[in-house]
Amino acid sequence: MNRRRHVWWLGLVTAVAGVLPACGRADPHVLTFAGSAVGREAEIIRRQLERFQAANPGVTVELRPTPDAADQRHQLYVQWLNARAPDPDVLQIDVVWTPEFAAAGWILNLDPFGPATEEFFPAAIDANRWNRSLYALPWFIDVGMLYWRTDLMSEAPRDLEALGRQAIRARDHAGVPYGFVWQGARYEGLVTVFLEHLGAYGGQILDADGRVVVDSGAGVKALTYMRDAIDVDRFVPPAVLTWQEEQVRFAFQDGQAAFMRNWPYAYALLEESPDSRVAGRFAVAPMPAAEGGVGTAALGGSELAINAYSGDPATAYLLIDYLLGEEQMLERARLIGQYPSRPAMFDTPALADALPVRRDDARRVIERAVPRPVTPVYSQLSEILQVALHRALTQQQEPDAALREAATAMQALLQRVRLAPSGS
Repeated sequence: MNRRRHVWWLGLVTAVAGVLPACGRADPHVLTFAGSAVGREAEIIRRQLERFQAANPGVTVELRPTPDAADQRHQLYVQWLNARAPDPDVLQIDVVWTPEFAAAGWILNLDPFGPATEEFFPAAIDANRWNRSLYALPWFIDVGMLYWRTDLMSEAPRDLEALGRQAIRARDHAGVPYGFVWQGARYEGLVTVFLEHLGAYGGQILDADGRVVVDSGAGVKALTYMRDAIDVDRFVPPAVLTWQEEQVRFAFQDGQAAFMRNWPYAYALLEESPDSRVAGRFAVAPMPAAEGGVGTAALGGSELAINAYSGDPATAYLLIDYLLGEEQMLERARLIGQYPSRPAMFDTPALADALPVRRDDARRVIERAVPRPVTPVYSQLSEILQVALHRALTQQQEPDAALREAATAMQALLQRVRLAPSGS
């Protein structure tokens, strides 16, 4: 942060501190930060917090380690925030939690701080709005990616039909047991895989007005394609219906698959693992589209938000602004391969040197990113959808019937919590 901006921020801290209640903390410049504190991530956040304190004399930041598992961290946050605890001040949250926490009044509206939202990927900003207000800022971007074997084909598939053909050819003529592997167990990962197939056919889970449209013709086509890839064309192994990210990665890493859908974390592991049979023989691309749709990447990643009960929100925002700086993002990219949330960084040689993946390939996928439904009841909608998707993929129901029942249940939920748009 340059000196002029630092002085401006100190002025903001003083001004805001003068009009906000103390909320029970004796020292207004002791902050607490809650987030991932495991392995390299723990080392990086501690280092960055130390640098922030050195640049801001008089401010002390304490790290509150949280469980690394998303569901356990969510449960802990709910306990803290529901009890109106002033600590922690700054929260690392999953992208799909923002509207839930915002609607509950647990995190602050960030618009009064004047964040430069145009400096971030638009999809990431959209995912952090609720009722047109911004409640979190994207720390790093996670996106669903298509991994493909460069030793088995000369280019990534141009559409879903080509993906199927290339997967079958690799299985039948290159001795690869599986054509395509993805996360098919009944959990959140399955919803992200479906979202990417759904976008490929031009469909959505909720439309722009918040109406449930998952059972549209596009939705049925997408789920039918996924079901048939397992049952009819058989280039996706039935085993994926029990697999999550790591089982999928190991199958691809062992040379057992021509294509894999996974998140960016897998790239460095595939290149660096001494057991990897595909190191130097794969690349990434966006998931391809079908006729009438667009290549789609499910948006993931972590956001930074301010506890609504914090006794020092101005200094908390000062910390967020620091952590979202290019220097800090570059360090995270270099040491743990996380993708920055600022598009401009993808034009810099420094990021090209830091990321294990080609920066143009990464940016091409990020630009296809689509948030999951931005709603306070996303987790409940997801649970309904997970059941329906798994029933169709395991042939307990036809895709159209499964999605129709899911849409009815989802619409009933939205009406029950008064989030359904008028006339629906």
